[in-house]
Amino acid sequence: MKISSPTTVVPQLNMDIDKGDGPTVTIRESERDHVDFILKDVDMSMANSLRRVMLAEVPTLAIDLVEIDVNTSVLADEFLSHRLGLIPLSSEGIESLSYSRDCTCDNYCPKCSVKLELTAKCDTDSTMNVYSSDLAKFHNGSRLGDPVIRDEQRRGPLICKLRKHQELRITCIAKKGIAKEHAKWSPCSAVGFEYDPWNKLKHTDYWYEIDADEEWPRSTNCEWEEVPDPEAPFDYRATPTNFYIDVETTGNMPPNEVVLKSIEILQLKLAGISVELNKHSVEASNANAGGFTTYGRTDYGGDSPNGDGTPYGGDSGFGGGSNWN
Repeated sequence: MKISSPTTVVPQLNMDIDKGDGPTVTIRESERDHVDFILKDVDMSMANSLRRVMLAEVPTLAIDLVEIDVNTSVLADEFLSHRLGLIPLSSEGIESLSYSRDCTCDNYCPKCSVKLELTAKCDTDSTMNVYSSDLAKFHNGSRLGDPVIRDEQRRGPLICKLRKHQELRITCIAKKGIAKEHAKWSPCSAVGFEYDPWNKLKHTDYWYEIDADEEWPRSTNCEWEEVPDPEAPFDYRATPTNFYIDVETTGNMPPNEVVLKSIEILQLKLAGISVELNKHSVEASNANAGGFTTYGRTDYGGDSPNGDGTPYGGDSGFGGGSNWN
């Protein structure tokens, strides 16, 4: 796969890519929590699979268990737990953390979770705001589990507001997961996906009253492709090859890491399918060669033609030294 260096957003129409070199990536814009790139020379199913994996299968860290000791705020426990679960946490180094379902602990431990505490009490007559920066993490020697803070005041998302004498004492357990289980584990807030800005393939029918061109504004991606000839015949065999992907993350992972991890996950999925499809043919060839299979050394057991070392086979062909001889 080719990856072009980051470029400005100035359109470049003459971008001929040599066929046969594999997929090509052109990065149009790259920021702290955002990357905009063009994926070329791949099948549409593969590009869409990449989009779906970025949204739903890249593992991140999120608060999954909330132990509330004191809550005298106006928010119910369930409402407060829901807000805590949606706070983005830094997931850099998530590979060092195990899934709680794969861990040998009873409930949670440092190998499968990150522990945070929230303690706040209002002692003044004015309203007290509680932010994600008030979450105190038990130090684990890394940034894993730190609340993501992007505002200038370095406060983070607002959790709740407290009046005088109201108090919060909460223990939060953050665990590893994917967005297929819950949306709070998604590393992306949005993924833009477009493959035919001029609608040359006629995949989209525009509803309009008078003129579709005036009522439907053109996408900015049209500037990266040549204007189609309205008099040209329709090519029903044409397939999309350029895919415009715009990834915006929640801040828990860098956008380039989200893209690379999604490619790795997709490769592992394809490898797993290939192994399962070829398993029976490999076992059949091993059995014909006298090798090991899921049933033993051969289909029926031992070294002899009829199963030396099996319930029906001993030293002789039909059971010497067995229960029947």
